[in-house]
Amino acid sequence: MAKDTAPGDVISPSADSSDGHIVRHRTRSIGHLSTNNGPDGARSLSSDSQDGADSDDAQLQAEFGYKPVLKREFGYLSTFSFAVSISGLFATTMTTYSYPLAAGGAAAAVWCWLIAGSGCMCLAFSVAELVSAYPTSGGLYYTVSRLAPKKYVPIISWITGWINLLGQIAGVASSEYGAAQMLLAAVAMGTDFKYEITQNTTVGVMAALTVLTGLVNSLSTYWIEKMTKGYVIFHIAVLVSCCIALLVKTENKNSASFVFAEIESSSGWQPKGFSFLFGFLSVAWTMTDYDATAHITEEISNPAKKAPWAISAAMTFTYIGGFLFNIVLGFCMGPSSADILGAYQPVAMIFYNSLGKAGGIFYTVCGFIIIKFVCFTALQATARTFFAYSRDRLIPFSHVWTEVSTISGTPLTSVWLSVVLCILINLIGLGSYTAISGVFNVCAISLDISYCIPIACKLIFGQFKPGPWHMGRYSKYINTWACIWTAFVSVIFVLPTAYPVAADTMNYACVFLVAIFVFAYLYWIVRGKQFYTGPVVEGYEAPQVGREGEERESGLSGELAGEKVA
Repeated sequence: MAKDTAPGDVISPSADSSDGHIVRHRTRSIGHLSTNNGPDGARSLSSDSQDGADSDDAQLQAEFGYKPVLKREFGYLSTFSFAVSISGLFATTMTTYSYPLAAGGAAAAVWCWLIAGSGCMCLAFSVAELVSAYPTSGGLYYTVSRLAPKKYVPIISWITGWINLLGQIAGVASSEYGAAQMLLAAVAMGTDFKYEITQNTTVGVMAALTVLTGLVNSLSTYWIEKMTKGYVIFHIAVLVSCCIALLVKTENKNSASFVFAEIESSSGWQPKGFSFLFGFLSVAWTMTDYDATAHITEEISNPAKKAPWAISAAMTFTYIGGFLFNIVLGFCMGPSSADILGAYQPVAMIFYNSLGKAGGIFYTVCGFIIIKFVCFTALQATARTFFAYSRDRLIPFSHVWTEVSTISGTPLTSVWLSVVLCILINLIGLGSYTAISGVFNVCAISLDISYCIPIACKLIFGQFKPGPWHMGRYSKYINTWACIWTAFVSVIFVLPTAYPVAADTMNYACVFLVAIFVFAYLYWIVRGKQFYTGPVVEGYEAPQVGREGEERESGLSGELAGEKVA
Protein backbone atom coordinates (compact mmCIF):
# COMPACT_ATOMS: atom_id res chain seq x y z
CA MET A 1 0.00 0.00 0.00
CA ALA A 2 1.14 3.56 -0.58
CA LYS A 3 3.02 5.07 2.26
CA ASP A 4 0.93 8.23 2.55
CA THR A 5 -2.45 7.26 1.16
CA ALA A 6 -5.61 8.92 2.33
CA PRO A 7 -8.19 6.86 4.20
CA GLY A 8 -10.17 4.65 1.86
CA ASP A 9 -7.54 4.66 -0.94
CA VAL A 10 -5.98 1.45 -2.19
CA ILE A 11 -3.09 1.26 -4.64
CA SER A 12 -2.01 -2.05 -6.07
CA PRO A 13 0.50 -2.87 -8.80
CA SER A 14 -0.25 -5.57 -11.34
CA ALA A 15 1.36 -8.97 -11.09
CA ASP A 16 4.08 -7.77 -13.41
CA SER A 17 4.79 -4.17 -12.44
CA SER A 18 7.31 -3.82 -15.24
CA ASP A 19 4.51 -3.46 -17.78
CA GLY A 20 3.62 -0.08 -16.28
CA HIS A 21 0.16 -1.25 -15.20
CA ILE A 22 -0.96 0.30 -11.93
CA VAL A 23 -4.46 0.06 -10.50
CA ARG A 24 -5.83 2.44 -7.93
CA HIS A 25 -9.34 2.43 -6.51
CA ARG A 26 -11.29 3.69 -3.56
CA THR A 27 -13.43 1.65 -1.26
CA ARG A 28 -16.39 4.00 -1.63
CA SER A 29 -18.31 5.78 -4.36
CA ILE A 30 -15.40 6.84 -6.54
CA GLY A 31 -14.99 3.48 -8.26
CA HIS A 32 -12.14 1.68 -9.98
CA LEU A 33 -9.83 2.84 -12.73
CA SER A 34 -6.87 1.21 -14.39
CA THR A 35 -4.42 2.43 -17.02
CA ASN A 36 -2.13 0.28 -19.08
CA ASN A 37 0.82 1.01 -21.34
CA GLY A 38 1.17 -1.65 -24.00
CA PRO A 39 4.38 -2.63 -25.81
CA ASP A 40 3.70 -0.05 -28.49
CA GLY A 41 3.20 2.69 -25.92
CA ALA A 42 -0.55 2.87 -26.58
CA ARG A 43 -2.65 3.89 -23.62
CA SER A 44 -5.85 2.10 -22.70
CA LEU A 45 -8.46 2.63 -20.01
CA SER A 46 -10.77 0.26 -18.25
CA SER A 47 -13.46 0.85 -15.68
CA ASP A 48 -15.47 -1.61 -13.65
CA SER A 49 -18.69 0.24 -14.38
CA GLN A 50 -18.20 2.18 -17.60
CA ASP A 51 -16.49 0.16 -20.33
CA GLY A 52 -18.22 2.22 -23.01
CA ALA A 53 -17.42 5.66 -21.58
CA ASP A 54 -17.43 8.50 -24.08
CA SER A 55 -14.41 10.64 -24.75
CA ASP A 56 -15.29 13.20 -22.06
CA ASP A 57 -15.55 10.53 -19.38
CA ALA A 58 -12.38 8.89 -20.67
CA GLN A 59 -10.55 12.21 -20.37
CA LEU A 60 -11.91 12.73 -16.86
CA GLN A 61 -10.54 9.33 -15.89
CA ALA A 62 -7.23 9.47 -17.71
CA GLU A 63 -6.17 13.10 -17.47
CA PHE A 64 -7.72 14.17 -14.18
CA GLY A 65 -7.95 10.87 -12.33
CA TYR A 66 -11.64 10.84 -11.40
CA LYS A 67 -14.09 8.10 -12.24
CA PRO A 68 -17.26 9.64 -13.75
CA VAL A 69 -20.36 9.03 -11.65
CA LEU A 70 -22.52 11.97 -12.82
CA LYS A 71 -24.61 12.06 -16.00
CA ARG A 72 -23.59 14.42 -18.82
CA GLU A 73 -26.92 16.06 -19.69
CA PHE A 74 -25.86 19.69 -20.36
CA GLY A 75 -25.30 20.99 -23.91
CA TYR A 76 -24.46 24.47 -25.22
CA LEU A 77 -27.83 26.14 -24.55
CA SER A 78 -28.40 24.62 -21.12
CA THR A 79 -24.80 25.34 -20.05
CA PHE A 80 -25.08 28.97 -21.17
CA SER A 81 -28.46 29.22 -19.46
CA PHE A 82 -26.93 27.77 -16.29
CA ALA A 83 -24.13 30.37 -16.36
CA VAL A 84 -26.64 33.20 -16.92
CA SER A 85 -28.83 31.91 -14.12
CA ILE A 86 -25.90 32.08 -11.69
CA SER A 87 -25.69 35.84 -12.19
CA GLY A 88 -29.48 36.26 -12.35
CA LEU A 89 -29.00 39.82 -13.58
CA PHE A 90 -32.57 41.10 -13.28
CA ALA A 91 -33.17 39.68 -9.81
CA THR A 92 -29.72 40.14 -8.32
CA THR A 93 -29.72 43.79 -9.34
CA MET A 94 -33.07 44.12 -7.57
CA THR A 95 -31.56 42.47 -4.49
CA THR A 96 -28.44 44.66 -4.24
CA TYR A 97 -29.56 47.98 -5.78
CA SER A 98 -29.83 49.55 -2.33
CA TYR A 99 -26.04 49.36 -1.80
CA PRO A 100 -24.91 51.70 -4.61
CA LEU A 101 -28.03 53.82 -4.05
CA ALA A 102 -27.01 54.43 -0.43
CA ALA A 103 -23.36 54.87 -1.43
CA GLY A 104 -23.97 57.64 -3.96
CA GLY A 105 -27.41 57.59 -5.56
CA ALA A 106 -28.39 56.62 -9.10
CA ALA A 107 -25.10 57.89 -10.54
CA ALA A 108 -23.15 55.61 -8.21
CA ALA A 109 -25.20 52.62 -9.37
CA VAL A 110 -24.38 53.38 -13.01
CA TRP A 111 -20.68 54.15 -12.68
CA CYS A 112 -19.96 51.51 -10.04
CA TRP A 113 -21.36 48.93 -12.43
CA LEU A 114 -19.24 50.16 -15.33
CA ILE A 115 -16.01 50.40 -13.30
CA ALA A 116 -16.34 47.31 -11.11
CA GLY A 117 -17.81 45.28 -13.95
CA SER A 118 -14.63 45.71 -16.00
CA GLY A 119 -12.60 44.22 -13.15
CA CYS A 120 -15.10 41.40 -12.78
CA MET A 121 -14.85 40.65 -16.51
CA CYS A 122 -11.07 40.22 -16.22
CA LEU A 123 -11.63 37.78 -13.37
CA ALA A 124 -14.35 35.92 -15.30
CA PHE A 125 -12.14 35.49 -18.37
CA SER A 126 -9.26 34.31 -16.17
CA VAL A 127 -11.52 31.72 -14.54
CA ALA A 128 -12.86 30.57 -17.92
CA GLU A 129 -9.29 30.01 -19.12
CA LEU A 130 -8.51 27.76 -16.16
CA VAL A 131 -11.81 25.88 -16.46
CA SER A 132 -11.05 25.11 -20.11
CA ALA A 133 -7.70 23.62 -19.16
CA TYR A 134 -8.96 21.64 -16.14
CA PRO A 135 -12.70 20.84 -16.48
CA THR A 136 -13.52 18.96 -13.26
CA SER A 137 -16.20 19.38 -10.58
CA GLY A 138 -13.48 20.57 -8.21
CA GLY A 139 -13.36 23.83 -10.16
CA LEU A 140 -10.58 26.28 -9.39
CA TYR A 141 -9.63 24.31 -6.28
CA TYR A 142 -8.46 21.40 -8.43
CA THR A 143 -6.34 23.61 -10.69
CA VAL A 144 -3.92 24.29 -7.83
CA SER A 145 -2.66 20.70 -8.18
CA ARG A 146 -1.59 21.53 -11.74
CA LEU A 147 -0.38 25.09 -11.23
CA ALA A 148 1.66 24.99 -8.00
CA PRO A 149 4.79 22.98 -7.09
CA LYS A 150 3.93 19.70 -5.36
CA LYS A 151 5.27 20.73 -1.98
CA TYR A 152 2.88 23.69 -1.86
CA VAL A 153 -0.19 21.93 -3.30
CA PRO A 154 -1.65 20.58 -0.02
CA ILE A 155 -1.73 23.86 1.91
CA ILE A 156 -2.66 26.08 -1.07
CA SER A 157 -5.48 23.81 -2.23
CA TRP A 158 -6.68 23.42 1.36
CA ILE A 159 -6.99 27.21 1.80
CA THR A 160 -8.51 27.67 -1.67
CA GLY A 161 -11.07 24.95 -1.07
CA TRP A 162 -12.31 26.21 2.27
CA ILE A 163 -12.52 29.86 1.16
CA ASN A 164 -14.40 28.84 -1.97
CA LEU A 165 -16.76 26.69 0.06
CA LEU A 166 -17.61 29.62 2.34
CA GLY A 167 -18.32 31.77 -0.71
CA GLN A 168 -20.54 29.10 -2.27
CA ILE A 169 -22.62 28.74 0.89
CA ALA A 170 -22.89 32.52 1.37
CA GLY A 171 -23.89 32.89 -2.28
CA VAL A 172 -26.85 30.53 -1.95
CA ALA A 173 -27.79 31.96 1.45
CA SER A 174 -27.80 35.56 0.25
CA SER A 175 -29.76 34.61 -2.89
CA GLU A 176 -32.39 32.85 -0.79
CA TYR A 177 -32.64 35.93 1.44
CA GLY A 178 -33.17 38.07 -1.64
CA ALA A 179 -35.84 35.65 -2.88
CA ALA A 180 -37.69 35.91 0.43
CA GLN A 181 -37.61 39.71 0.20
CA MET A 182 -39.08 39.71 -3.31
CA LEU A 183 -41.84 37.26 -2.46
CA LEU A 184 -42.84 39.24 0.62
CA ALA A 185 -42.64 42.52 -1.33
CA ALA A 186 -45.12 41.11 -3.86
CA VAL A 187 -47.41 40.04 -1.00
CA ALA A 188 -47.19 43.51 0.55
CA MET A 189 -48.11 45.14 -2.78
CA GLY A 190 -51.10 42.83 -3.10
CA THR A 191 -52.41 44.06 0.26
CA ASP A 192 -51.69 47.71 -0.55
CA PHE A 193 -48.83 47.54 1.96
CA LYS A 194 -51.12 46.68 4.87
CA TYR A 195 -49.16 43.47 5.45
CA GLU A 196 -46.31 44.18 7.88
CA ILE A 197 -43.03 42.42 7.13
CA THR A 198 -40.63 41.69 10.01
CA GLN A 199 -37.09 40.32 10.04
CA ASN A 200 -38.35 37.12 11.63
CA THR A 201 -40.84 36.68 8.80
CA THR A 202 -38.14 37.20 6.19
CA VAL A 203 -35.82 34.65 7.79
CA GLY A 204 -38.66 32.13 8.15
CA VAL A 205 -39.67 32.47 4.49
CA MET A 206 -36.00 32.23 3.52
CA ALA A 207 -35.70 28.89 5.34
CA ALA A 208 -38.79 27.50 3.61
CA LEU A 209 -37.54 28.62 0.19
CA THR A 210 -34.14 27.03 0.85
CA VAL A 211 -35.85 23.71 1.58
CA LEU A 212 -37.75 24.08 -1.73
CA THR A 213 -34.42 24.60 -3.50
CA GLY A 214 -33.12 21.42 -1.88
CA LEU A 215 -36.15 19.47 -3.11
CA VAL A 216 -35.62 20.68 -6.68
CA ASN A 217 -31.95 19.70 -6.51
CA SER A 218 -32.97 16.23 -5.35
CA LEU A 219 -34.38 15.61 -8.82
CA SER A 220 -32.42 13.88 -11.56
CA THR A 221 -29.94 15.99 -13.53
CA TYR A 222 -32.13 15.29 -16.58
CA TRP A 223 -34.98 17.37 -15.14
CA ILE A 224 -32.67 20.08 -13.81
CA GLU A 225 -31.18 20.44 -17.30
CA LYS A 226 -34.64 20.72 -18.87
CA MET A 227 -35.70 23.42 -16.42
CA THR A 228 -32.46 25.33 -16.88
CA LYS A 229 -32.56 25.30 -20.68
CA GLY A 230 -35.60 27.57 -21.02
CA TYR A 231 -34.57 29.93 -18.24
CA VAL A 232 -32.34 32.21 -20.30
CA ILE A 233 -35.16 33.00 -22.74
CA PHE A 234 -37.51 33.88 -19.88
CA HIS A 235 -34.84 36.01 -18.20
CA ILE A 236 -34.03 38.06 -21.29
CA ALA A 237 -37.74 38.54 -22.07
CA VAL A 238 -38.41 39.84 -18.54
CA LEU A 239 -35.39 42.17 -18.57
CA VAL A 240 -36.16 43.71 -21.97
CA SER A 241 -39.91 44.05 -21.40
CA CYS A 242 -39.39 45.60 -17.95
CA CYS A 243 -36.97 48.22 -19.28
CA ILE A 244 -39.39 49.14 -22.07
CA ALA A 245 -42.35 49.28 -19.69
CA LEU A 246 -40.50 51.51 -17.22
CA LEU A 247 -39.37 53.95 -19.91
CA VAL A 248 -42.85 54.13 -21.44
CA LYS A 249 -44.92 54.32 -18.25
CA THR A 250 -42.75 56.58 -16.07
CA GLU A 251 -44.17 60.07 -16.56
CA ASN A 252 -41.62 62.24 -14.78
CA LYS A 253 -38.23 60.83 -15.59
CA ASN A 254 -35.08 62.06 -13.92
CA SER A 255 -32.59 64.19 -15.83
CA ALA A 256 -29.41 62.85 -17.37
CA SER A 257 -27.36 64.81 -14.83
CA PHE A 258 -29.23 63.05 -11.98
CA VAL A 259 -28.48 59.64 -13.50
CA PHE A 260 -24.86 60.23 -14.50
CA ALA A 261 -23.45 63.12 -12.47
CA GLU A 262 -25.11 63.69 -9.09
CA ILE A 263 -23.50 61.77 -6.22
CA GLU A 264 -25.65 61.84 -3.07
CA SER A 265 -24.46 59.63 -0.23
CA SER A 266 -26.69 58.50 2.61
CA SER A 267 -24.21 56.04 4.12
CA GLY A 268 -22.75 58.54 6.58
CA TRP A 269 -19.21 58.12 5.24
CA GLN A 270 -17.18 61.11 4.08
CA PRO A 271 -15.90 62.12 1.62
CA LYS A 272 -18.47 61.13 -0.99
CA GLY A 273 -15.77 59.55 -3.12
CA PHE A 274 -15.01 57.05 -0.36
CA SER A 275 -18.70 56.28 0.15
CA PHE A 276 -19.00 55.75 -3.62
CA LEU A 277 -16.71 52.70 -3.39
CA PHE A 278 -19.27 50.73 -1.37
CA GLY A 279 -21.47 50.71 -4.47
CA PHE A 280 -19.14 48.14 -6.01
CA LEU A 281 -20.89 45.43 -3.98
CA SER A 282 -23.89 45.27 -6.32
CA VAL A 283 -21.92 44.30 -9.40
CA ALA A 284 -19.39 42.22 -7.43
CA TRP A 285 -22.19 40.12 -5.93
CA THR A 286 -24.04 39.82 -9.25
CA MET A 287 -20.94 39.05 -11.33
CA THR A 288 -19.35 36.35 -9.22
CA ASP A 289 -19.51 32.58 -8.75
CA TYR A 290 -17.95 32.23 -12.20
CA ASP A 291 -16.73 28.75 -11.41
CA ALA A 292 -20.24 27.49 -10.61
CA THR A 293 -20.28 26.28 -14.20
CA ALA A 294 -16.97 24.53 -13.53
CA HIS A 295 -18.61 22.57 -10.72
CA ILE A 296 -21.01 20.96 -13.21
CA THR A 297 -18.40 20.23 -15.91
CA GLU A 298 -18.71 16.52 -15.15
CA GLU A 299 -22.35 16.89 -16.23
CA ILE A 300 -21.50 18.76 -19.48
CA SER A 301 -20.57 17.17 -22.79
CA ASN A 302 -17.31 18.57 -24.22
CA PRO A 303 -16.78 20.74 -21.09
CA ALA A 304 -13.36 22.09 -22.09
CA LYS A 305 -15.08 24.18 -24.77
CA LYS A 306 -18.66 24.61 -23.59
CA ALA A 307 -17.98 25.59 -19.97
CA PRO A 308 -15.53 28.48 -20.62
CA TRP A 309 -17.62 29.69 -23.55
CA ALA A 310 -20.70 29.77 -21.32
CA ILE A 311 -18.86 31.61 -18.53
CA SER A 312 -17.43 34.31 -20.81
CA ALA A 313 -20.65 34.77 -22.82
CA ALA A 314 -22.88 34.88 -19.73
CA MET A 315 -20.69 37.43 -17.95
CA THR A 316 -20.50 39.62 -21.05
CA PHE A 317 -24.30 39.58 -21.24
CA THR A 318 -24.51 40.39 -17.52
CA TYR A 319 -22.02 43.26 -17.76
CA ILE A 320 -23.68 45.00 -20.70
CA GLY A 321 -27.25 44.21 -19.67
CA GLY A 322 -26.64 45.29 -16.08
CA PHE A 323 -25.16 48.62 -17.12
CA LEU A 324 -28.21 49.40 -19.27
CA PHE A 325 -30.66 48.19 -16.58
CA ASN A 326 -29.06 50.47 -13.98
CA ILE A 327 -29.41 53.44 -16.34
CA VAL A 328 -33.11 52.68 -16.83
CA LEU A 329 -33.66 52.39 -13.08
CA GLY A 330 -31.87 55.71 -12.57
CA PHE A 331 -34.17 57.53 -14.99
CA CYS A 332 -37.34 55.95 -13.57
CA MET A 333 -36.71 55.79 -9.81
CA GLY A 334 -38.07 59.23 -8.94
CA PRO A 335 -36.25 62.31 -7.62
CA SER A 336 -35.43 61.03 -4.13
CA SER A 337 -33.09 58.14 -3.33
CA ALA A 338 -34.15 58.33 0.32
CA ASP A 339 -37.77 57.48 -0.53
CA ILE A 340 -36.70 54.40 -2.47
CA LEU A 341 -34.21 53.30 0.18
CA GLY A 342 -36.94 53.50 2.80
CA ALA A 343 -38.90 50.76 1.03
CA TYR A 344 -38.62 47.09 2.01
CA GLN A 345 -37.54 46.21 -1.56
CA PRO A 346 -36.31 49.37 -3.35
CA VAL A 347 -36.54 48.16 -6.96
CA ALA A 348 -39.96 46.61 -6.37
CA MET A 349 -41.06 50.05 -5.16
CA ILE A 350 -39.77 51.58 -8.42
CA PHE A 351 -41.90 49.06 -10.32
CA TYR A 352 -44.92 49.92 -8.17
CA ASN A 353 -44.50 53.68 -8.57
CA SER A 354 -44.02 53.53 -12.34
CA LEU A 355 -46.17 50.57 -13.41
CA GLY A 356 -48.88 50.54 -10.79
CA LYS A 357 -50.00 47.71 -8.53
CA ALA A 358 -50.47 45.05 -11.23
CA GLY A 359 -47.22 45.87 -13.03
CA GLY A 360 -45.31 46.09 -9.78
CA ILE A 361 -46.53 42.70 -8.60
CA PHE A 362 -45.92 41.11 -12.02
CA TYR A 363 -42.27 42.15 -12.34
CA THR A 364 -41.54 41.54 -8.67
CA VAL A 365 -42.85 37.99 -9.04
CA CYS A 366 -40.76 37.64 -12.22
CA GLY A 367 -37.76 38.73 -10.18
CA PHE A 368 -38.65 36.12 -7.57
CA ILE A 369 -38.81 33.37 -10.21
CA ILE A 370 -35.47 34.45 -11.66
CA ILE A 371 -33.69 34.55 -8.32
CA LYS A 372 -35.11 31.15 -7.45
CA PHE A 373 -33.39 29.83 -10.56
CA VAL A 374 -30.24 31.49 -9.24
CA CYS A 375 -30.78 29.53 -6.03
CA PHE A 376 -31.46 26.27 -7.89
CA THR A 377 -28.28 26.48 -9.95
CA ALA A 378 -26.13 27.91 -7.15
CA LEU A 379 -27.16 25.11 -4.79
CA GLN A 380 -26.48 22.57 -7.52
CA ALA A 381 -22.97 23.99 -7.87
CA THR A 382 -22.49 24.09 -4.09
CA ALA A 383 -23.56 20.47 -3.69
CA ARG A 384 -21.15 19.46 -6.47
CA THR A 385 -18.45 21.42 -4.63
CA PHE A 386 -19.07 19.43 -1.45
CA PHE A 387 -19.04 16.25 -3.54
CA ALA A 388 -15.75 17.14 -5.26
CA TYR A 389 -14.01 18.30 -2.08
CA SER A 390 -15.17 15.23 -0.16
CA ARG A 391 -13.84 13.08 -2.98
CA ASP A 392 -10.43 14.52 -2.09
CA ARG A 393 -10.98 14.13 1.69
CA LEU A 394 -11.11 17.89 2.30
CA ILE A 395 -14.42 17.75 4.20
CA PRO A 396 -15.04 15.94 7.52
CA PHE A 397 -17.01 12.66 7.12
CA SER A 398 -16.15 12.78 3.42
CA HIS A 399 -17.47 9.28 2.72
CA VAL A 400 -20.98 10.52 3.51
CA TRP A 401 -20.95 13.46 1.08
CA THR A 402 -19.64 11.45 -1.91
CA GLU A 403 -22.62 9.10 -1.96
CA VAL A 404 -24.58 9.40 -5.22
CA SER A 405 -28.25 8.43 -5.27
CA THR A 406 -28.99 5.44 -7.48
CA ILE A 407 -32.42 6.93 -8.21
CA SER A 408 -31.62 10.53 -9.17
CA GLY A 409 -27.92 10.16 -9.99
CA THR A 410 -27.16 13.18 -7.80
CA PRO A 411 -25.22 13.59 -4.52
CA LEU A 412 -28.26 13.99 -2.24
CA THR A 413 -26.33 14.10 1.02
CA SER A 414 -24.26 17.01 -0.31
CA VAL A 415 -27.45 18.76 -1.44
CA TRP A 416 -29.05 18.65 2.00
CA LEU A 417 -25.84 19.52 3.82
CA SER A 418 -25.76 22.66 1.67
CA VAL A 419 -29.39 23.42 2.55
CA VAL A 420 -28.77 23.19 6.29
CA LEU A 421 -25.64 25.36 6.19
CA CYS A 422 -27.34 28.04 4.08
CA ILE A 423 -30.20 28.29 6.56
CA LEU A 424 -27.81 28.48 9.50
CA ILE A 425 -25.68 31.27 8.01
CA ASN A 426 -28.80 33.34 7.29
CA LEU A 427 -29.88 33.26 10.92
CA ILE A 428 -27.72 36.36 11.35
CA GLY A 429 -30.63 38.13 9.68
CA LEU A 430 -32.58 37.75 12.92
CA GLY A 431 -30.31 40.46 14.32
CA SER A 432 -30.88 43.18 11.74
CA TYR A 433 -31.22 43.79 8.02
CA THR A 434 -27.87 45.59 7.97
CA ALA A 435 -26.15 42.58 9.51
CA ILE A 436 -27.29 40.37 6.62
CA SER A 437 -25.16 42.49 4.27
CA GLY A 438 -22.18 40.64 5.73
CA VAL A 439 -23.41 37.49 3.99
CA PHE A 440 -23.53 39.32 0.65
CA ASN A 441 -20.06 40.77 1.22
CA VAL A 442 -18.45 37.50 2.26
CA CYS A 443 -19.88 35.80 -0.81
CA ALA A 444 -18.12 38.21 -3.17
CA ILE A 445 -14.89 38.30 -1.15
CA SER A 446 -14.52 34.57 -0.59
CA LEU A 447 -15.32 33.47 -4.12
CA ASP A 448 -13.11 36.06 -5.78
CA ILE A 449 -10.15 35.36 -3.47
CA SER A 450 -10.51 31.63 -4.11
CA TYR A 451 -10.27 32.38 -7.85
CA CYS A 452 -7.25 34.63 -7.50
CA ILE A 453 -5.18 32.05 -5.61
CA PRO A 454 -4.89 29.65 -8.60
CA ILE A 455 -4.62 32.60 -10.99
CA ALA A 456 -1.66 33.87 -8.94
CA CYS A 457 -0.15 30.36 -9.01
CA LYS A 458 -0.49 30.40 -12.80
CA LEU A 459 1.39 33.71 -12.98
CA ILE A 460 4.08 32.88 -10.41
CA PHE A 461 4.99 29.27 -11.15
CA GLY A 462 4.47 29.14 -14.93
CA GLN A 463 3.19 25.56 -15.09
CA PHE A 464 -0.06 26.35 -16.93
CA LYS A 465 -0.94 24.41 -20.07
CA PRO A 466 -3.87 26.12 -21.84
CA GLY A 467 -7.00 24.33 -22.94
CA PRO A 468 -8.95 25.03 -26.14
CA TRP A 469 -10.29 28.35 -24.72
CA HIS A 470 -7.52 30.76 -23.77
CA MET A 471 -6.52 34.41 -24.07
CA GLY A 472 -3.13 33.97 -25.67
CA ARG A 473 -0.58 36.74 -25.14
CA TYR A 474 -3.11 38.91 -23.29
CA SER A 475 -3.61 36.28 -20.62
CA LYS A 476 -0.97 37.43 -18.12
CA TYR A 477 -2.09 41.07 -18.27
CA ILE A 478 -5.76 40.20 -17.71
CA ASN A 479 -4.81 37.74 -14.95
CA THR A 480 -2.67 40.36 -13.20
CA TRP A 481 -5.37 43.01 -13.25
CA ALA A 482 -7.94 40.48 -11.98
CA CYS A 483 -5.77 39.82 -8.92
CA ILE A 484 -5.07 43.51 -8.26
CA TRP A 485 -8.75 44.39 -8.58
CA THR A 486 -9.83 41.59 -6.24
CA ALA A 487 -7.33 42.67 -3.58
CA PHE A 488 -8.63 46.25 -3.81
CA VAL A 489 -12.35 45.49 -3.50
CA SER A 490 -11.81 42.84 -0.81
CA VAL A 491 -10.51 45.56 1.51
CA ILE A 492 -13.59 47.69 0.79
CA PHE A 493 -16.03 44.84 1.36
CA VAL A 494 -14.87 44.12 4.92
CA LEU A 495 -15.41 47.74 6.00
CA PRO A 496 -18.73 48.81 7.58
CA THR A 497 -21.02 50.22 4.90
CA ALA A 498 -22.70 52.69 7.28
CA TYR A 499 -21.29 55.29 9.65
CA PRO A 500 -21.25 55.69 12.62
CA VAL A 501 -20.55 52.02 13.25
CA ALA A 502 -22.74 50.19 15.77
CA ALA A 503 -23.54 46.57 16.52
CA ASP A 504 -26.53 46.57 14.18
CA THR A 505 -24.64 48.31 11.34
CA MET A 506 -21.43 46.32 11.59
CA ASN A 507 -20.17 44.49 8.51
CA TYR A 508 -19.88 40.89 9.71
CA ALA A 509 -18.06 39.70 6.59
CA CYS A 510 -14.77 39.91 8.51
CA VAL A 511 -16.25 37.67 11.23
CA PHE A 512 -17.23 35.02 8.69
CA LEU A 513 -13.80 35.17 7.05
CA VAL A 514 -11.93 34.86 10.35
CA ALA A 515 -14.21 32.00 11.41
CA ILE A 516 -13.55 29.97 8.25
CA PHE A 517 -9.79 30.61 8.46
CA VAL A 518 -9.70 29.52 12.12
CA PHE A 519 -11.77 26.40 11.42
CA ALA A 520 -9.71 25.48 8.36
CA TYR A 521 -6.45 25.98 10.27
CA LEU A 522 -7.56 23.94 13.30
CA TYR A 523 -8.91 21.15 11.12
CA TRP A 524 -5.62 21.18 9.18
CA ILE A 525 -3.63 20.82 12.41
CA VAL A 526 -5.88 18.13 13.89
CA ARG A 527 -6.55 16.04 10.78
CA GLY A 528 -5.68 17.62 7.46
CA LYS A 529 -1.90 17.51 7.47
CA GLN A 530 -1.98 13.85 8.53
CA PHE A 531 -3.53 12.61 5.29
CA TYR A 532 -4.35 15.44 2.90
CA THR A 533 -1.94 15.72 -0.04
CA GLY A 534 -4.04 17.87 -2.35
CA PRO A 535 -6.64 17.00 -4.99
CA VAL A 536 -6.45 13.23 -5.41
CA VAL A 537 -5.37 11.87 -8.77
CA GLU A 538 -6.54 8.29 -9.10
CA GLY A 539 -5.23 7.32 -12.51
CA TYR A 540 -1.48 6.86 -12.89
CA GLU A 541 0.71 6.10 -15.81
CA ALA A 542 4.20 4.80 -15.17
CA PRO A 543 7.06 7.18 -16.03
CA GLN A 544 8.37 6.87 -19.57
CA VAL A 545 12.02 7.07 -20.58
CA GLY A 546 13.00 9.94 -22.87
CA ARG A 547 15.50 9.90 -25.71
CA GLU A 548 18.28 11.06 -23.40
CA GLY A 549 17.55 8.20 -21.01
CA GLU A 550 15.94 10.46 -18.41
CA GLU A 551 12.58 9.63 -16.89
CA ARG A 552 9.86 12.09 -17.75
CA GLU A 553 6.49 12.30 -16.11
CA SER A 554 3.54 11.09 -18.16
CA GLY A 555 0.91 13.63 -19.18
CA LEU A 556 -1.82 11.22 -18.12
CA SER A 557 -2.13 12.15 -14.48
CA GLY A 558 1.13 12.82 -12.71
CA GLU A 559 2.32 11.00 -9.64
CA LEU A 560 -0.84 10.23 -7.71
CA ALA A 561 -0.70 13.68 -6.11
CA GLY A 562 2.79 13.10 -4.79
CA GLU A 563 2.20 9.64 -3.29
CA LYS A 564 4.77 6.86 -3.68
CA VAL A 565 3.75 3.38 -4.72
CA ALA A 566 5.15 0.67 -2.49
